[in-house]
Amino acid sequence: MAYDANNIFAQILEGKMPAHKVFENDHTLAFLDIMPVSVGHTLIVPKVEAENIFELENEPGSEVFKTTKKVAHGIQASLNPTGLIITQLNGTDAGQTVFHYHMHIIPVYKKMPLRMHGKEIEDSEALAKTAKIIRQAVVDIVAG
Repeated sequence: MAYDANNIFAQILEGKMPAHKVFENDHTLAFLDIMPVSVGHTLIVPKVEAENIFELENEPGSEVFKTTKKVAHGIQASLNPTGLIITQLNGTDAGQTVFHYHMHIIPVYKKMPLRMHGKEIEDSEALAKTAKIIRQAVVDIVAG
């Protein structure tokens, strides 16, 4: 399958679609999933065209990992989950639904069960509040 430059993540990277951003640099963008599994469910995408891990070059992949680690620290510091799931899916049979390489950071909370992914769009105001909390924590970590 050839990379579709009109996928939703490519549109977000081009500023054609909105996103609740938590971190951005020259190589990556991290933003909240609008159909989260839990509060703070964040996606990290490289700013290159790559559908999956097989198409992603090493350098952009390294940048995704660095951003994933920063944002994971920000989520841990700001939302205090009891655990984190960090995952990445490749291909339809693996559950990939957006064909632009991306990592998921899914916070886990002891008394809050995980929801089914892709079933319900979260309230935009709630996402904006969560993004602001995480974004400030990441800023503090990067500055610190």
